[in-house]
Amino acid sequence: MCPWNVRFSKELPNDSPYAPREALAGKDARTLARALLGMTQAEFSAAFKGSPMKRAKLRGLKRNAAVVLGNVGTADDVGVLTRALDDEEPLVREHAAWALARMRHRAGE
Repeated sequence: MCPWNVRFSKELPNDSPYAPREALAGKDARTLARALLGMTQAEFSAAFKGSPMKRAKLRGLKRNAAVVLGNVGTADDVGVLTRALDDEEPLVREHAAWALARMRHRAGE
C-alpha cells in the first residue's frame, strides 16, 4: 500500500457526511440493485434524506439497477426484474424488460 494512503487513511466516524448510508453499506452490486428495484419512494426518501443521491431520483437508480442485473444478474434476479415490469415508471419497465431479455440471451435461451 502507498505510504501516503496509509498515513491519511483512518476510520470515518459514523456521523461523517462521507460515511456510507445504511441503504448502501456492505452491499455488492447485485444485492444493491435488487434492493433499489424493490424500494418505494418513501423508503428512498428516508434512506437518502439530505444526500446528493436524491438528485438521481428513484426512477434513475431503478433504471441503473435493472442495467446492472442485465449485465451481471443470475437466475436469482429474475423475480425482482419480473416485478419491475409492473413499475409505475415506463423507464424502469423498459430496462427491466431489456435486462430479462439480456439474461435469457446470455443463458442461451
